[in-house]
Amino acid sequence: MPATAADQSLLQRRERSLGPAYSLFYERPVHLVRGEGAWLFDPAGRRYLDCYNNVASVGHCHPRVVDALGRQAATLNTHTRYLHEGIVSYAERLAATLPEPLSVCMFVCTGTEANDLALRIARAVTGNHGIVVTEDAYHGNSTAVFEMSTEEYPARERPAYLQAVAAPCTYRGPFRDPFRDLGRAVGADGGEAAGAGGGEAAGAGGGEAAGAGGGEAAGLGYAALVGEAVAALAARGHRPALFITDNAFSSNGVLTAPPLYLREAYRIIRAAGGLAVADEVQSGLCRLGDHYWGFQDSDVVPDIVTMGKPLGDGHPLAAVVTTPEIAAAFARRYGYFNTFGGNPVSAAVGLAVLRVLEEEQILQGVHDTGAVLRQGLEALAERHDLLGDVRGKGLFFGVELVRDRASREPAPAEAARVREHLRENGVLLGTSGPFHNVLKIRPPLVFRRQHAELLLQRLEEALAAV
Repeated sequence: MPATAADQSLLQRRERSLGPAYSLFYERPVHLVRGEGAWLFDPAGRRYLDCYNNVASVGHCHPRVVDALGRQAATLNTHTRYLHEGIVSYAERLAATLPEPLSVCMFVCTGTEANDLALRIARAVTGNHGIVVTEDAYHGNSTAVFEMSTEEYPARERPAYLQAVAAPCTYRGPFRDPFRDLGRAVGADGGEAAGAGGGEAAGAGGGEAAGAGGGEAAGLGYAALVGEAVAALAARGHRPALFITDNAFSSNGVLTAPPLYLREAYRIIRAAGGLAVADEVQSGLCRLGDHYWGFQDSDVVPDIVTMGKPLGDGHPLAAVVTTPEIAAAFARRYGYFNTFGGNPVSAAVGLAVLRVLEEEQILQGVHDTGAVLRQGLEALAERHDLLGDVRGKGLFFGVELVRDRASREPAPAEAARVREHLRENGVLLGTSGPFHNVLKIRPPLVFRRQHAELLLQRLEEALAAV
């Protein structure tokens, strides 16, 4: 279906006024005018099931969040150099979702700013300059953080103080889960399940998080690469300030850390004098369904946690949370101020989001809906050989499309066609991964069984049409 004349005109105006660096989703871009819960609407009133946007964490335009924003905006909005109850209450409540000793909050507006500040803190506290990051990662778009975004920053231009390591993918890469190599998957109960179609099957129950001994071996193997990265930095005259991971490994095609990976990687980086940083912009705030924060699935406590998108349900709100010891060491060298970070309106919005999470039992809902999604996606893999792997948990899944399960040849063109077919039939999701062949499912946290069932139905139709 061609774009309407009005959309064509708007697209031309956009290109003139915003320039060519901006991009749009879909071959026929979606024109949106309104959002509500898990739904988005175009000018004609057609609704789309949003299976992509983690920004609207507790749903598009949640009335309690909108009300909190409006009431505070009509009362006072200023910066943090005056005493105000809102920012202190929000910091206390946010810190209460994290394990000790993570308790000191520093507020910014975006995930990029959060990761930029985390880098500043790590360098100031450790006295080191080096960075260890995973390949194909995305951490933001400031000058410093863009260099850490190995998904986009050209490898030939990487600075000498940065070393990238393979992300912990047990479906591809140097360390694989042997159960996947055998065309079997470890179920949620620890037993073996037959692979879909007899090929390299989707992982049942826990994806990369399955607790098989093979998973532990893969986790330790990938963690050892961090040690190799430390050595590579040393050869170039650098010691590491930090090791940072997006704990959903979103741009890698959605991975969950195999057992022992983060625990061992954190041990290695700390032994080398660096800090462990958890980028929870993607995986945090109940997204993975068992805890508030993704790193908690690995039973570790990072030195610094960065947060962004979901904190404000669409309002620009982000944070860095660290320990009192690290905060004090940073303050001995530098002060910190952010004109808009932590302003009273942002604090009111953040508090409203946390209250919604608690009072509407969002974490339990994510867990339950995630189970429905996993079961449905694995059932699709049994019927469609195009689905090579299903991974993720909660409300964050990656579905890897391959042309051949034995060779695991990526199927990026097919993934794009599935995405476009879904768009034309009222479902919005994205594609991801180094080969652009992974369907990325990451809906608002208010996604429930009826939404999951509609997504699965439309996905079945799209796979049949490809």
